[in-house]
Amino acid sequence: MTIRLLVVDDDPLVRAGLTFMLGGADDLEIVGEASDGSHVGELTDRLRPDVVLMDIRMPTVDGLTATEALRSRPDAPEVLVLTTFHADDQVVRALRAGAAGFVLKDTPPAEIVAAVRRVAAGEPVLSPAITRQLMQQVAGGPGPVGDRASRARAKIGQLGEREREVAVAVGRGQSNAEISAALFLSVPTVKTHVSRVLAKLGLNNRVQIALLVHDAGLLDEEGDVG
Repeated sequence: MTIRLLVVDDDPLVRAGLTFMLGGADDLEIVGEASDGSHVGELTDRLRPDVVLMDIRMPTVDGLTATEALRSRPDAPEVLVLTTFHADDQVVRALRAGAAGFVLKDTPPAEIVAAVRRVAAGEPVLSPAITRQLMQQVAGGPGPVGDRASRARAKIGQLGEREREVAVAVGRGQSNAEISAALFLSVPTVKTHVSRVLAKLGLNNRVQIALLVHDAGLLDEEGDVG
């Protein structure tokens, strides 16, 4: 199955490099390019990409605003953020808005191709170590405080006991197979629980589950080392 890809970056040299690099993969098709986030909605309607590779900093409409608008649509494409610094408050905001992960602009070509494939398959592109670093540096420090923590706990309170356990495991960065082994559940059952968590909490991907679990303080409570 061919993955349709829209490349969004205000630097024409970056766009040309990404298009050349990604276009060489047999299962990727570059269906369009955009120089600013203001063009993303129209191009998405017309070209129907599966994945949008989105720069954060653009002059008119930045990648954060474009991601928020895009991911609020029904049947939205996945968004993979392009960034220079992994510990960036805008990156975390993009993840909260529904981006499935991010890649650094100096990431080796083969790894960017692999990241696009993972995002297209519905998998987050964030290692557990980077997830913890992002959360601790930019999502409110080592421990969540204030209104965000209260709101997160209220949302988590909507979950059943098993759903909560699965959500916490997702927050630790565990894969479905790892959650299956840890909780003595089949992988299909884990997938079902993840889907229910997403539906109950009004989230669109595992990254948002992880951020919510962090905000609620559940990782520290349940013994996560981070």
